[in-house]
Amino acid sequence: MAKAAYIDDFHQWEQEFEFNTPVTVRFSETDMFGHMNNTVPFVYFEAARIEFFQAIGLMQEWTRPESETIPVVADLQCDFLQQIFFDEKLTIYVKAQSVGNSSVDLHYLAKKEDGSAGFVGRGTMVQISKRTGRGIVWTEEMRNLLVNCKKVGI
Repeated sequence: MAKAAYIDDFHQWEQEFEFNTPVTVRFSETDMFGHMNNTVPFVYFEAARIEFFQAIGLMQEWTRPESETIPVVADLQCDFLQQIFFDEKLTIYVKAQSVGNSSVDLHYLAKKEDGSAGFVGRGTMVQISKRTGRGIVWTEEMRNLLVNCKKVGI
């Protein structure tokens, strides 16, 4: 397996994931050879990230009409480990790898039905002000949700 620069020990890294969501590769997400298009993992990352944020209680805060903050993607990358084909069932895992002042580095793992890794990824999300577009420091409660999500089974 190719090594992604952000993963030191793949087995240990893999064991740290708790939260996941299933997806099935749709026909519209493949090329003429039946391979999953290289842009699709980013859509899967987004879906898993939103469900993760909902599960720990952050999405509800950001989607309130009176909320002053929103999350934005600062960077996002994907490393392909295997070919993925139409109609394959995948499990997309997401975890908060590290938490900054107003950012969180999320890591992703897509497993095939046989348990093997199809692709991996990482990306930084930043909480910003809707008005100014500048980073807004996590509240203590938000930081705790991100840091402690493993401890509560998410």
